[in-house]
Amino acid sequence: MTKLIGRMWPTAGKTALILTLLSPAPAIAEPDLILDARLRYESVDQDGLANSADALTLRTRVGVDSGPLGDFRFLIEAENVIHLVDDFNSTTNGNAGYPVVADPEETELNRVQLAYTGLPGTTVTLGRQRVILGDARYVGNVGFRQNEQTFDALRVTHVGIENLTLNYLYLDRANRIFGDDHPAGEWDLDAHLVSADAATPAGTLSGFAYLVENQDAAALSTATYGVRWQGRIATGDGPVIAYFAEYAHQSSYGNNPASFDLNLFRAQASVAHNGFSAALGLENLEGDGVRGFATPLATLHAYQGWADVFLNTPASGIRDLYVRGGWTAQDPPFGQGLSAAVIVHSFEAQNGGGDLGSEIDAVVTARLTDHWSLELKGAFYDGPTGGPAGRDKIWLALTVSY
Repeated sequence: MTKLIGRMWPTAGKTALILTLLSPAPAIAEPDLILDARLRYESVDQDGLANSADALTLRTRVGVDSGPLGDFRFLIEAENVIHLVDDFNSTTNGNAGYPVVADPEETELNRVQLAYTGLPGTTVTLGRQRVILGDARYVGNVGFRQNEQTFDALRVTHVGIENLTLNYLYLDRANRIFGDDHPAGEWDLDAHLVSADAATPAGTLSGFAYLVENQDAAALSTATYGVRWQGRIATGDGPVIAYFAEYAHQSSYGNNPASFDLNLFRAQASVAHNGFSAALGLENLEGDGVRGFATPLATLHAYQGWADVFLNTPASGIRDLYVRGGWTAQDPPFGQGLSAAVIVHSFEAQNGGGDLGSEIDAVVTARLTDHWSLELKGAFYDGPTGGPAGRDKIWLALTVSY
């Protein structure tokens, strides 16, 4: 073989070619097919509206994940949402007399991204991608809605320093849950997001700076700086205690014509033992009478109640004191997992302390197999005199994911 190579190529190229032939071939994995479908019924009964909402929607995502191709990896995924029962206001279907169920019919390219891992301890991802930072309080994919939020972005994640994770993201566009037919279905952004998470013996200390210029909604252009500390205590077979505390400061940024300084504080302590759990938490978002602390790129459904009353922070701010109880079956009577949770919220204005109502949320989730799950969920908001309007929401969802 060496003589054959020497006859075919000049002597100067022998060594390089031989080394190339002898080096291991780049790792190439079999591609994975993506299938994720959710059939969901949602009902909404809202004070002040004559009609109740009944929505039966089907969301389907299909795609391909190439797996490692040497130092590269490619993913493409399409998403489709259809209405099987459409007695609701999807925000684009013209049914303004019904409560909102923000699941418009849509067919779109949900993700198309290329990742590169050729730099030590570093992953670079370019393209339309799912972005969830931390617990999605500031930037998330709004995964509860049928049409999830994705971003046209560049992301660089570095884990090459022991006990430290660094993230930088440039966001060019937010592809929002409302779809292309909604005037605010897309936002053009000029956003720089930086975060660092350091693991220490006393817990994880995180810091972040989110500089977001929204070119389609200048009032939402903000600079948000924050710090978070979280940890857990576990001793043998005893209970596990977990906790976090977080502070963030927000001001105007970029093309925002306003000037403001607002703060966010949140904290939670929880305990879990033998399948049971309990938590006590507080979220305090300031308002100055004109605007409240804003997190428009967040997975907002996960915070301040599942009834989605406070997706926009009131101008007077909001204080959310909540308690949560949970249970997970250690030996489920059917399927692979069974869990339940109840959360009780008490809301008041941060500025002035006025009553903003209360809410009870509840969920039961059953994992039937590795790929199938069933969820029953409810949110019951009792609004104060003068608003916001009271509302009850119930969901029943069947999900399959491969």
